[in-house]
Amino acid sequence: MLKTLSLESLKKNNYVKTVLVLALPAILENILQVLIGTVDMYFVSKIGEDAINSVGITNLIMNMYIAVFMALGIGTTAMVSRNIGAGDTKNANDTVKQSVILGVVVGLLFGLINFIFAKDILSLVGVKDQKAFEYAMPYFYTVAVPSVFLCVMLILSSALRGAGDTKTPLKIASSVNIINAVLDFILIRGIGGFDGLGIVGAGLATTLARLIAVILLINKLRNKNNKINLIGKWNVKRNILKAITKISLPAATDKLIMRLGQIIYGGLILKIGKDAYAAHNIAGGIEAYSYLPGMGFGIAAATLVGQSLGGKKPKQAKKYGLIAYTLSTVFMIGVGIVFFIFAPLLARIFTQNDEIINQVVKVLRIIALFQPMLCVTLVVNSALQGAGDTKFPMYLTLLGIWGIRITGVLLLGIKLKLGLIGVWLAYALDITVRGTILMIRFLRGKWKNIQI
Repeated sequence: MLKTLSLESLKKNNYVKTVLVLALPAILENILQVLIGTVDMYFVSKIGEDAINSVGITNLIMNMYIAVFMALGIGTTAMVSRNIGAGDTKNANDTVKQSVILGVVVGLLFGLINFIFAKDILSLVGVKDQKAFEYAMPYFYTVAVPSVFLCVMLILSSALRGAGDTKTPLKIASSVNIINAVLDFILIRGIGGFDGLGIVGAGLATTLARLIAVILLINKLRNKNNKINLIGKWNVKRNILKAITKISLPAATDKLIMRLGQIIYGGLILKIGKDAYAAHNIAGGIEAYSYLPGMGFGIAAATLVGQSLGGKKPKQAKKYGLIAYTLSTVFMIGVGIVFFIFAPLLARIFTQNDEIINQVVKVLRIIALFQPMLCVTLVVNSALQGAGDTKFPMYLTLLGIWGIRITGVLLLGIKLKLGLIGVWLAYALDITVRGTILMIRFLRGKWKNIQI
């Protein structure tokens, strides 16, 4: 099996196999990454519903930061894949170094903001009573302040994927997942004479797992035999930083629009009721697994589109994007079937409250029906971003989240009193509209002419 895709492998034109070689390790890595959060939620759920809600609120904020970090990763992937496709490994390596420099600066800045304004930030997203702060503040400090580890981890993993190496991030995710589970058990619950740290333990386990991931990734990229590496001088190169920013800024804005929208309608769900919010968090945690095939095939699409365009093969780029979407749809329909059939069983893993379980089941079955359109928003969007087309998805996200989803929550969820069902129906309408427009954009092919 290939560790890193090259132009030679692309020339073989075994499109399905090439996509699967990249996508399957990425899917498995994504499963392991989400499993970290699921394991954390499982242990935290034993503390109580207040702990679940506090972690959910904190994660809403962290998702905003992750959006920026992932956007830097998108810029890194797009540029590395183009350079690898063109056979220019020097520029690919320079891109990785500049991305790391940018990531360290951004990560430290976010960490400082989190440290100084923790209480204000939590208050802004709806944490009001003292008990909620008792849970949210410690978790926020232990997860959000060391944001630099998460930022660098995402950038280094994106660089490897841009070069066609999805196996290394998978191996590292496997190791880190085991470490996180062990740390959760020890730090949250306690062992022997150690009583455990409760919700603080969950935050520490997550942060320590990310730190270990960064160390392993850096160690891998210190090997000169890699297609890309971190060996050599680390001079600031403004032209590369400018190029990364040009791609990443619209992608970051896109994701921030999404996350800010989630915070707003998360606050609206709190108004519907405490049980509704708990059900929303549980359903959202389970739903994250439905994203995994789409995200994995999205990584493959972004990498192969970028490498094909770098090799001056726009028709090949389009074909890779469509094949990645088709394969992803098959996988995600399978996930949807599992959700629909086993919704009650999945809900009972996290709670024994019958009212919450009833709401989670209804939401999961709505999610199950809209997997194909969700697939478009993940895979086709990634393919466009791999080509450097990040502005159009940004404008479309603005329309979908603020024009459709939030409006839908207000109308269906609150005014028409459909509650959490109305919230997720608005979600379904949003992804249907955005998915349709994204596919039209991709098929028209204007992205083939974008210069990086």
